[in-house]
Amino acid sequence: MSAWDDQQYLKLPDERTRPAQELLARVPLIEAARVVDLGCGPGNSTALLVARFPDAHVTGVDNSSEMLGARGRDLPGAQWIEADIGLYRAQEPVDVLFSNAALHWLPDHEQLLPALLEQLRPGGALAVQMPRNFQEPSHRLMRETEPAPDGGIASWGERLRAVRALTPVLRPNFTTTCWRRTRRVSRSGRPTYQHVMQGAVAIVEWLKGSGLRPYLDALPAIERAHYLQRYTAGIERAYPVRADGRRLFNFPRLFLVATR
Repeated sequence: MSAWDDQQYLKLPDERTRPAQELLARVPLIEAARVVDLGCGPGNSTALLVARFPDAHVTGVDNSSEMLGARGRDLPGAQWIEADIGLYRAQEPVDVLFSNAALHWLPDHEQLLPALLEQLRPGGALAVQMPRNFQEPSHRLMRETEPAPDGGIASWGERLRAVRALTPVLRPNFTTTCWRRTRRVSRSGRPTYQHVMQGAVAIVEWLKGSGLRPYLDALPAIERAHYLQRYTAGIERAYPVRADGRRLFNFPRLFLVATR
């Protein structure tokens, strides 16, 4: 996959950060000594953790050096680690293990979630937010968009086959059942965010910073441009214009909080 672009990712910073704020509000701890932001990206969620737990040792972990590049200047009191978040293990028990919009990129949640819980100290909290939009028009169109019949491109099915097969987020009842088996106290929520967007292009620009990345990476430049043209036309149809000229972009998410 191509390098992450923190500027593209944060084109709509309030929309990106709001779920992290609301996930953090669900964390039941008042104080914490060790906090880890797993998949911290450009550090917008890490900044929230530093503000919430000012006396804690806060660590941001991400596999993208581009995302981590300027974070030390922004939050000099935090520690930054470049690592695969699926393999990262804290050296000491953690009070809060936080992951906003990152774990849906990883497979095998049946093994991953219990392994994360084991890194907590007794009484510690694991807080996870993942997009739950794989059946929304925005993501169905990623999988279903095909070349125009007269576009000079036969098909990009083979190029996109692996991307289309990416594992979606597991059902909430799986995660709660999994955690109950290990005697964890857990809570979940499934809010749908309704973002008011200027137009179809604004929706596509936001998705280019996250969900569209593997699709665009799989195509050569000329096919990528054709795909984006066809995909944007699909977004135009799927999200109709409101009376004020803008479009409502529904974005379901899954919140999971477990206390050890």
